[in-house]
Amino acid sequence: MNLNNYKHIYFIGIGGIGMSAIARYFNSKNLSVSGYDKVKSDLCVELETEGISIHYNENVENIPNLVKENKNECLIVYTPAISNSHFQYQYFRKNKYKVLKRAEVLGLISQKYFTIAVAGTHGKTTTSTMLAHILTHGKMDCTAFLGGISKNYKSNFLISEKENIIVVEADEYDKSFLQLNPDIAIITSVDADHLDVYGNKENLHNTFSDFADNIKKNGTLILENSIDSTLFSQKEISIVKYSAVENSDYHAKNISVSNGKMVFDVHSPKGNIVGAELCMAGNHNISNAIACISVSQLMGLSNDTIVEGIQSFQGIKRRFDVQISTPYLVFIDDYAHHPKEITESLKAVKILHPNKQMTVVFQPHLYSRTQDFADDFAESLSVANQLVILDIYGAREKEIPGVTSEMLLSKCTNSEKEVSSKNDIVEVLKKKNIELLVTLGAGDISTKVQSIKNMLEG
Repeated sequence: MNLNNYKHIYFIGIGGIGMSAIARYFNSKNLSVSGYDKVKSDLCVELETEGISIHYNENVENIPNLVKENKNECLIVYTPAISNSHFQYQYFRKNKYKVLKRAEVLGLISQKYFTIAVAGTHGKTTTSTMLAHILTHGKMDCTAFLGGISKNYKSNFLISEKENIIVVEADEYDKSFLQLNPDIAIITSVDADHLDVYGNKENLHNTFSDFADNIKKNGTLILENSIDSTLFSQKEISIVKYSAVENSDYHAKNISVSNGKMVFDVHSPKGNIVGAELCMAGNHNISNAIACISVSQLMGLSNDTIVEGIQSFQGIKRRFDVQISTPYLVFIDDYAHHPKEITESLKAVKILHPNKQMTVVFQPHLYSRTQDFADDFAESLSVANQLVILDIYGAREKEIPGVTSEMLLSKCTNSEKEVSSKNDIVEVLKKKNIELLVTLGAGDISTKVQSIKNMLEG
């Protein structure tokens, strides 16, 4: 299929973090880009200011005339979060438009590039965004499709006119990453997740193995050291292993904390790196940085350039995102929504602020994930001195009887704990004595971050 045959690109669910990056790509090619989304988010507003037409009602009459009148020149892109009963989705299918999933389109775009794909159940957004920055800093221009908003570039999309290197976040949800054929792949983690799709951990692992089988001949798999390498059987690739805490091909040494940054050295087969400084706390983020270092060396960047890239990396919106930092009050917002991510995030918070009482606000994401990992969530959240659990953000899912925030709270052992609606959270927090506040979740808790910050600073 040749994407050059299409002049009009229409997105169903354009405001999603992955969809919007692809919309920005086509917009950068001066194509006619438009779309629908259910909510007028900040990201949708940004897309509109960039010249992309968006409407917020799924009725078919809202589809632009250019799309209706030029069927053969129009490509429809949809997110798997859209149901088959969606009015516009049904219209395009019925009228035989070319309709592709987001992942299929990303796979087609990547075919003309040297592709670096970052996969894993945790860490892929941080790793892909950091890597794209290091390569860009090193004048190795790349196009990048990211799963978060880079603070360096204030976008989830980087464009290079050279069109020779692409960094993509390879999403395991819905097996989307199987559309990619990377030259280099990173796998950061394979912890059980998305069991609504995979059913069990074995099926998830098998699909990651299938992803690795898609790596091009003579390509490279960069693998976190704790992952069982026997999962990956392809003989025609090289496997490089890395770790923040264990000896491996690339591993960290001399880890310390200085002025709110993680400082570390890296043992490397291509020359050791000394004095790397990273603005994102925790061993899990050092691990992400080491994955980036291994790829950057493989791509030929000098150690000095790599260190400069890591030091100048400003982080990602909603990934260990420090909102307030004073001697008396700290507020950190983080996207963590899996028990392992929450554990690592709160561990990192404690490393930086060991003597402060920690208040955690958590918005569970998906009924199925809450049900599958309720005990693990409770264990990870119980380290907080004060805990507030918001109502479950269902996203694409319907409610599951008995799976509630109250159920999850009952399993937590915190001495102070309660459930709150998202809309009441500012008032709930007003009544608390807060030294260190952490908000966690992948849903729409982000819409309350500014209000919470204003209340704390007021």
